[in-house]
Amino acid sequence: MSQPFPGATPEAPFGLDPQGRPYSDKQKLVAGLLGIFLGSFGVGRFYVGDTKIGVWQLVVSILTCGAGGLWGFIDGILFLTSNDRTDAQGRVLR
Repeated sequence: MSQPFPGATPEAPFGLDPQGRPYSDKQKLVAGLLGIFLGSFGVGRFYVGDTKIGVWQLVVSILTCGAGGLWGFIDGILFLTSNDRTDAQGRVLR
């Protein structure tokens, strides 16, 4: 039986990046789009498992009557453009 991802092991089921770090089961495209469109609710951060920052994004958006949603929007763009974003377990987003 072939493995679904090249270089996959039980410790890194989605393979390893060029620096040898395991890939996450989460995708940076999904995290970025959630951050851009639902960033004021912290959904992008909840998706990658970073609930503490997700809650802070939600609280800031509520306290600023939505203006804090800019934080989530920028965070979503950074998810899309950065190659070193990680999930809550420190694995690199695919």
